[in-house]
Amino acid sequence: MDLAYLWFWIVGFLFVGYFVLDGFDFGVGMSLPFLGKDDIGRRQIINTIGPVWDLNETWVIVAGACLFAAFPEWYATLFSGFYLALLLILLALIARGVSFEYRHQKDDLKWKSRFDWMIVIGSAVPALLWGVAVANIVQGVPINADHEFTGSLLTLLNPYGLLGGLTTLLLFFTHGVYFVALKTDGQVHQDARRLARRSGLLTIVVAAAFLVWTIFIAARYGAPLLVWVIALAALAAIFLVLSWVFNLRDREGWAFGFGAATVMAAVLTLWTALFPNVMPSTTDPAYSLTIENASSTDLTLQIMSWAALVFLPLVLAYQGWTYWVFRKRVSRSRIEKAAAAAH
Repeated sequence: MDLAYLWFWIVGFLFVGYFVLDGFDFGVGMSLPFLGKDDIGRRQIINTIGPVWDLNETWVIVAGACLFAAFPEWYATLFSGFYLALLLILLALIARGVSFEYRHQKDDLKWKSRFDWMIVIGSAVPALLWGVAVANIVQGVPINADHEFTGSLLTLLNPYGLLGGLTTLLLFFTHGVYFVALKTDGQVHQDARRLARRSGLLTIVVAAAFLVWTIFIAARYGAPLLVWVIALAALAAIFLVLSWVFNLRDREGWAFGFGAATVMAAVLTLWTALFPNVMPSTTDPAYSLTIENASSTDLTLQIMSWAALVFLPLVLAYQGWTYWVFRKRVSRSRIEKAAAAAH
């Protein structure tokens, strides 16, 4: 296989990892107003991702770095054209990270409430805008002969892009609520299960509409892997329904697992629909960025391949070890004892 094609799928794998892992982070953050009935409950929710949120976020840094090295033309067009959307995502991620670190620095409810809302907004904005961005990449955007994006932020806010954003918002929210149910006990656990029932149904409807639209777009472009697009979209739908069913049966581990599989299958559906383009042009198909005309030299890709072969397994092993160490539930009683001891 040509190394450029290999790296198209490696970059896709990195974005799959990012959306699966940071996706439930976003969902946990967005769930605060719905599940955190008091400060102890909100601390319980935040502590479910406290040890792992920053590790999850590094996936997008690695994915962006690999995109820059393997596909510099794609990186240049994407980051210059989608500059405002990506800047809003970056600012939201900064606000969320600051909130995690500063929320507990002062024992004042108003202080904590402000940072709680920063967590909510800092989670919702990326969850929405990542979907808008990826949907527009798949659908195609106006690109000229110099591979420059000629639209604006409003260009991205088209019906398909907004539906993609709403889909990721709801998908990540439900995925995060499953994680809260998996990692907590008591009232928060029960409330999370009930919330996931409602949000799961809405997610199924919206995601189904988005996946069907994606299949039509792939068919319109004559995607060579259209059969795989349809198969992956069907898998994503099945996994999403199964996650909802297992949540109904109070099997939160299975619900979360199938929720993660849903995100994985959905992202792979979009990635497969894109192939062999990396950024289709709606101005003229001849101006589209493809795997071949957007990639780096063979020497660059060879060096990257050897580096990935060595370091990627180490990163995966470290991430797995981290989740194993922090696998236990976050109990309300332990947080109450810690709060009492602090006073």
